[in-house]
Amino acid sequence: MENRKCDTDRRFGPFSIAIETLPFPLYISFMSRKRLPHTLKDLHIHMVGIKGTGMAAFAELLLRRGAIVTGSDREEKFYTDEILQRLGIPYNEHFASDHIDDSVQLVIHSSAYGKENPEIQAAESGNIPLMVYTEALGYISTLTTSFGIAGVHGKTTTTALAGTIAGAVGLEASVLVGSAVPTFDGFSTAYFGDKYFIAETCEYKRHFLDFEPSSIILTSIEPDHLDYFKDYDDILSAYLEYIDLLPSGGDLIYCSDDKGAVEAADIMKKQRTDIHYIPYGIKAAGSYRIEKSDESEGLSTFRLAGFDRDFSLKIPGKHLILDSAAAIALVIRTKERENKPIDPFLLETISKGLLSFSGTKRRSEILGEVDGILFMDDYAHHPTAIKTTLEGLKKFYPRRRLIVDFMSHTYSRTAALLDDFSRSFGAADLVLLEEIYGSAREVYNGTVTGEDLFMKTKKHNQDVYYFKDFSETEKFCRENLRKGDLFITMGAGNNWQIGKNLYNEM
Repeated sequence: MENRKCDTDRRFGPFSIAIETLPFPLYISFMSRKRLPHTLKDLHIHMVGIKGTGMAAFAELLLRRGAIVTGSDREEKFYTDEILQRLGIPYNEHFASDHIDDSVQLVIHSSAYGKENPEIQAAESGNIPLMVYTEALGYISTLTTSFGIAGVHGKTTTTALAGTIAGAVGLEASVLVGSAVPTFDGFSTAYFGDKYFIAETCEYKRHFLDFEPSSIILTSIEPDHLDYFKDYDDILSAYLEYIDLLPSGGDLIYCSDDKGAVEAADIMKKQRTDIHYIPYGIKAAGSYRIEKSDESEGLSTFRLAGFDRDFSLKIPGKHLILDSAAAIALVIRTKERENKPIDPFLLETISKGLLSFSGTKRRSEILGEVDGILFMDDYAHHPTAIKTTLEGLKKFYPRRRLIVDFMSHTYSRTAALLDDFSRSFGAADLVLLEEIYGSAREVYNGTVTGEDLFMKTKKHNQDVYYFKDFSETEKFCRENLRKGDLFITMGAGNNWQIGKNLYNEM
């Protein structure tokens, strides 16, 4: 398969355009696309917002390539603190201009921070090169055959699964996931070689358009990030642009069970007949149709139409089966392009890799069990992901009382999807709601509160409680949790601390 490394073949929207024909200012802007130095060895890179999931993962990748990495972020503790400390990366827990000293040669910053940040201001005034994280990730993708994993939800787990299977079957790949992965020794990256690059790519502000994919996995499209996207059509247009970056002969591996993913594939089939469309899921045609699946306590098993064997997972949820089918498709397609036989030995190796997968940090993560109470944590922050995850847990652990503590992330998302959020907890026996967790990238306009979500949710669930302080939640849990319960913290906020505190205390 052709690996595009030249920007002159770039596509824009639904049309293929030679960039030399663009208006002069746009041509210059495109040709001056920011790039990392050819070698990163001993290059001092400072990362603003280094505790972010993508930023911390990228810091790992930069270290692997020989860079000297420092960083800064807020004082609040995240799970990435542990990763950064294990890596030995020094970072400050506040932002200050004097963090950008004469030794810093490049500043990479999270999209959550802009010109108002004192360190970004210092870099600009000192003429130090600046890159957004996604620009730097995009440049890495041009150096090899790269696979982008995208979707409103499912992309983190699918990337981790693809990386785990790739390592098992011996693909020469490096992998970047926006979460810590136990099968990657608790880190967010894995290195098996430089022939391929498997990376999680994000649609927010169309950042994935900086990435240059040779293949794409598309898990889902529905409204999200409505602080940036106007509506569903706007987010769909971003995914269409992303798919259109595929080179001739590239693969779009898409979920046939997701309405948005199917719509995107159907639109692109009319415009790009030169790429391969590979569906996966229950409704799929072809080798990656899920013919049967079974979830019993402790194991999920499924079979794909094109392969005469079962595959199994130790973690729950129909969505995990879908993510696994996508990851298997990516790895098998890559092996086929290498002209390697898809024989029983390869399938057995894939199966063993899949069975070794134990999730990712904050994705159905099991903290442990104490006094008969199972403690878990999950990053689900979109109504569909919440509903799917809780339904999967209820089926996987049918004899446990399911208690969810949820903290909504961003006021804009909560306001736009308030009704959907309120209906997403149907599988839970007890729902605990926290105040909304604000984002550094938005300003609260007073339109929605955690209490609004509480009042809406009460209409659909019998046992719903609302807390304004974590200490109140923990007190309630001490008094009400009992043997046989499954207690899960859920959301992209910091309420994971509740489950961790309770587990450690007990």
